[in-house]
Order: sequence, then structure tokens, then C-alpha cells
Amino acid sequence: MTTRIKLAPEAYQAMLGVERFLHECDVPPATLELMKIRASQINGCAFCLDMHHRDAKKAGESDERLWTVAGWREAPFYSDAERAALALTEAATRLADRPDPVPDELWAEVVEHYSQEQLSALVVAIAQINAWNRICVVSRKSPGSA
Repeated sequence: MTTRIKLAPEAYQAMLGVERFLHECDVPPATLELMKIRASQINGCAFCLDMHHRDAKKAGESDERLWTVAGWREAPFYSDAERAALALTEAATRLADRPDPVPDELWAEVVEHYSQEQLSALVVAIAQINAWNRICVVSRKSPGSA
């Protein structure tokens, strides 16, 4: 599969600005990588799955956690805070799947584990990975391509 189009340089730089914000935020990097992987699984973005699995491995993430992120509810490898972030990621990635995509009960669970600044970063991270997934899927960006 060949890439259809490259993102305009100005748009790419703007997206990288959001990435810098996320890199500097107070959410654990492992949590952000797990969120990116889960959203990319839902969206079927092979390029992002490949990249974020590699990034997570380089950061020291265990195989067990990476193998089971799609089944995080049944796997014993995730903290309560990570579970809340993954639940929020799924809900915000699947907005059209139910009338109240992020119910108050879910939000209350996330609030138990994260500060207001971290909550803001979580929401931005979810929006960002969903945007990257859409760009990569529509443009047919292949795993392993730059």
C-alpha cells in the first residue's frame, strides 16, 4: 500500500506542538502510550500501532501489558489509574456508540486518579491520537514508513 498524501508541513508542525505539550505533561508516559495503543486498535491504525508498541518497548513496557491492552478489563497488569484512562480512551474514541459516551460514573472514576491538569492532558491525548489515526488511515501510511 502506498501513502496517498503527506500532511501539510504547517499542519504537521502544529500537531507536533501538541505532542510536545503531551511529552511535558504530568501524566505517566506509560499511561499515554497505552492510551495511544488502545485508540489505535479501535481505529485500526496499523502505522500508529506499530509506532506506539515500539515506543512503549523502548520505554521499558512489558510484553504482557502490550499483548493484553485490548483486553485490559480482564488482565491483571494495569493500575486503577491506567484502567480509568483506558476506559476514558475507549469512550471518547467511540463517541457515536452510545447516547452518553462519557457517563458521569466514568468521569468520576477518572477524576479519582488524576488532577485537573492531568485530566486536560488525557482529553488532549485522546483527541490527538484519534486525529493521528484518522490522518494515517486515510492517507494509508504503512507501518515502518517514516
